[in-house]
Amino acid sequence: MSLLSSRALRASLVLLALGLLLLHLVRFWLSTKSYVFCHEEVASLARKHAGLDYEVAFSKIITELRKKHPGHILQDENLQWVFVNAGGWMGSMCLLHASLTEYVLLFGAAVDTGGHSGRYWVEISDTVISGTFRRWKEGTTKSDVYYPGDTIIHKAGEATAVQWTAGTWMVEYGRGFIPSTLGFALGDTLFSTQDFLTLFYTIRVYTRGLLLEASTYLTEMGFF
Repeated sequence: MSLLSSRALRASLVLLALGLLLLHLVRFWLSTKSYVFCHEEVASLARKHAGLDYEVAFSKIITELRKKHPGHILQDENLQWVFVNAGGWMGSMCLLHASLTEYVLLFGAAVDTGGHSGRYWVEISDTVISGTFRRWKEGTTKSDVYYPGDTIIHKAGEATAVQWTAGTWMVEYGRGFIPSTLGFALGDTLFSTQDFLTLFYTIRVYTRGLLLEASTYLTEMGFF
C-alpha cells in the first residue's frame, strides 16, 4: 500500500470515528434534554378545535399556545405561510416554534397533492383539523385514511406515501434533530422548482424561530 493510500485510509477511519462519536453525543443529548412541548399536548389542543373552520381553529390554537408557552411562539408579524415542495408533493406551512430539537407548525394544502413522506431523525405527529389525509406505510399493501380529530404519528426512521385532499389542514409537532429534516424539506426547492424566494422565506422563518428561542433562554437565565 502506498504512503498516500495509507494516509487516506487513516484519515477516513478518523473521520468515521468522529462521525460515530458525534452521532452518539447527539443521541445522548436528545434522550436527556428537556423539551418545551410534547406530542400529546399539541395533539390534544388541535383535537379540541378540529372540525371548526381551519382559520378559526388556527387562531385559537396560536392564542392558547402563546398563553401556555410565552416566549416560545413567534409573534404575528413573523408568521408567514410558506410553500413547501418535497417528495413530489406541494403544501404550505406556517411555522410557530422552532429550535434545534423541536418545531410546531400549521400545515396543509389547498389542492390535492401527495408523494413521499421523507425519512427523518425526528418523530412527527400531525392532527387533522379539516379535510382528509391518507398514508400508505412502508411494507404494507393498504393505506389508511385520517379525518378531522385524528392524530398520525410518523416515527423517526419511517418512510410512507402521503396524500392530502384539497382543503386539508393540520397541526404538526416534530421532536428530534430538526436540521436532519432540512435536506428533504428543501431538496425539491433547490433542484426542481428552483424557487429561491421560497428558500429564502423558509430559512428566514427558521432562523427567526432559533433567535426567539435563544432570546427566551438568555432571558430565563437572567442575562437580559
